[in-house]
Amino acid sequence: MSKLIQYHHIAIRTGNIHRAMEFYTALGFAVIERFTAGITLACWLEGLGTRLELMQVPLPRPAPDAFGDEHYVGYYHLSFQVENLENLLSQLREQLPEPPKVLLAPTSQTIGQKNYRVAFIQDYDGLPIELMEMLGNL
Repeated sequence: MSKLIQYHHIAIRTGNIHRAMEFYTALGFAVIERFTAGITLACWLEGLGTRLELMQVPLPRPAPDAFGDEHYVGYYHLSFQVENLENLLSQLREQLPEPPKVLLAPTSQTIGQKNYRVAFIQDYDGLPIELMEMLGNL
């Protein structure tokens, strides 16, 4: 019987691969491979203990509103733990030519026995990304 060996990557379709690469490299990813997938441009990025694949869509449509539509089923968000949430948001505003849209301003949240500072932003294609700073245990 065959089994899964390990996680490989998350694929994200984008309307503009160059803008998407700029956005995700600002989050801490590095482009490790550029290639074509059929007729479209694609790349792999690595960082933060994971791998992303970006694929450019020739005739993009807007992404569904996964954050705002409480009945949406499917991809919801990527989540990354950060060292300092406020500093990262400030850094992204300075680094990127178009600052990411903030879906949820930094707020406190308790999950289990841990306290977090949590915010949601959008990438340039409208996909939600959660940023979590662990504040400590209860």
